[in-house]
Amino acid sequence: MATEPKTDGIRANWKVFLACGVMFLSPFQYGVDFGLIGGLQAMVGFLKIYGYEDPSVPKGWNITPTVQQLISSLMTLGAFISSATAGVPATKIGRKMCLWLACALCCVSNVLMMATTNIGALYTGRFLIGLANGYFMTFSQLYIQETSPAKYRGLFLTIFQFCTSFGTLIGTIIDWATAQRPDKSSYLIPLGIVYVVPVVMTITMFFIPESPRWLILQGRHADGLKALKWVRPKGFDAEAEADEIQASIDKERETASGVGILDMFKDPVDRRRTFLAVCAVTLQAATGSMFVIAYKAYFFTMANVEDPFAMSNVLSTIGLTAIIINSLIVVRYGRRRVLLMCGLVGCGVLQLVIAVVYDKDPGSTTTGKVLVGLTCIYYMCYNGMVASYAWLSGGEIPTQRLRSYTFGLAAASGFFFAWLTTFTAPYFINPSALNWGPKYGYIWFPSSIIGAVWVWFFLPELKGRTLEEIDEMFQTKLPARKFRTYKCIGTGAQALSEKTEEIEIQEAERVSQKA
Repeated sequence: MATEPKTDGIRANWKVFLACGVMFLSPFQYGVDFGLIGGLQAMVGFLKIYGYEDPSVPKGWNITPTVQQLISSLMTLGAFISSATAGVPATKIGRKMCLWLACALCCVSNVLMMATTNIGALYTGRFLIGLANGYFMTFSQLYIQETSPAKYRGLFLTIFQFCTSFGTLIGTIIDWATAQRPDKSSYLIPLGIVYVVPVVMTITMFFIPESPRWLILQGRHADGLKALKWVRPKGFDAEAEADEIQASIDKERETASGVGILDMFKDPVDRRRTFLAVCAVTLQAATGSMFVIAYKAYFFTMANVEDPFAMSNVLSTIGLTAIIINSLIVVRYGRRRVLLMCGLVGCGVLQLVIAVVYDKDPGSTTTGKVLVGLTCIYYMCYNGMVASYAWLSGGEIPTQRLRSYTFGLAAASGFFFAWLTTFTAPYFINPSALNWGPKYGYIWFPSSIIGAVWVWFFLPELKGRTLEEIDEMFQTKLPARKFRTYKCIGTGAQALSEKTEEIEIQEAERVSQKA
């Protein structure tokens, strides 16, 4: 007797792992950029061109707060703009084409940064690479959310965050290796690494299909089915899943006015989902993470920590370890209360403790060691319990027909607050400005606690749910606390049941009329 092929194991799903593996290069690229640019601002070779000599600081060279804030924040500003407007190109040219555009833009911006010593050209390059990074982070996640099975979606988004942190680690290691060079090569070598990922992605995307859900949404059901068969195991009923997706899209179109920017706010259900997605992604910024990620090398340097570049590598490694631990539990356990809330509270408390420790004894060797230890624990909390779940929740919640618009807005919100943090942080931590240093943590304690309270009252649990089941639960207008226990009948099944009921009623009416 022949046995049915197994369709739920990793080996059987190797194609979807391959397709999403190509997408994982996007957060790696984003992480590399952050890791590199944060270290450049503490390199003497870079500061000789874009900074000024200052005997009062540990390195003997410093950079003005304005230059510092623009170098870091223009990237996040560009990412904010590109992700905020992502809905329009997403509905016209698809996920893969938008990522190809990001690859091209990334290379152009890097040529500009490497070929100049003019600060204005450097600013332009940072802004353009921000536009590319916004597309990288938005469309790669959309592809993963729309392509991966519900069973692996949480794992894939955890790997996504892992690749972001791994890229940051690679960036900081490269900076550490070149930081002691006294000339321009100290930062030109790291910038040269930026070309690698766009070239690899450009080639590998030719070998994977477009998002099946996007194709079906465009009315290309046959193409969507073909793509779905490619990413699903042999023996899987791809036609049933394609019909389920089509039924969900049709049902949304029956009850909604259209697909556009304003449609995210017209219907109460869509408005709720937009609000939840935006707030979920913004939880990352509420912890003050961008302050640590973007300025860790400079932050450690000005706090008089021994070997700040090596300590930056340690910090990134700790963050990776947290994500690996998290990946072991993401598929089995819930997300909302235990992980996200505890992570937010933990990050807030650690930011407060860091600020208090530095406030009591600034600049001492002991304080520097304590700061490194506390920051490592903070980074573990952030990476393991906040970053992964914030993006994951923000990506699962949007409605299918408005997914590119809603997730684009959510990503833009996250990038906006990241920009706000990177733009204002130099005024707080730079010795030539307020000179708060690690005391900047006082600001992030209350914002983290507010985020934890919001999660408790508003964020629903969506673990293990298909995107169609999530649509059904929001349509029934469930309160957040009931999402975990709700029993779905399936959008396709529901549509079929309604159609059957309609036929039975019509038949009963005909019988009644004959009688």
